[in-house]
Amino acid sequence: MEETIFDKILAGTIPSAKVYEDEDVLAFRDVNPQAPTHVLVIPKKRAVNFTELKDRDEEEVGRFFQKAARVADKLGLDEEGYRVVINSGRHGQQTVAYLHAHILGGRQMNWPPG
Repeated sequence: MEETIFDKILAGTIPSAKVYEDEDVLAFRDVNPQAPTHVLVIPKKRAVNFTELKDRDEEEVGRFFQKAARVADKLGLDEEGYRVVINSGRHGQQTVAYLHAHILGGRQMNWPPG
């Protein structure tokens, strides 16, 4: 599997603006923010895309989403609301072959998103 920018961030060879880290996930600010708050949450155990989660342990998948919710809370987004986005595959506009959740907040989101 080819090394991605997220692998390099996890390894510490590329710096990131970390907002949360534990044994399961790393959360850091997006370098190209699409909202006033734009944080990426990645699992430390790599999955290429959302589809791979169907073959993962349910507790592992649940922890990923639980930790993403904790990050949103830590960022103070709970009161006004926020959006969590996971792009998967080419048509989903996934640009890095490493599962990641975008937490977007700090402004009114629009619908439909795509």
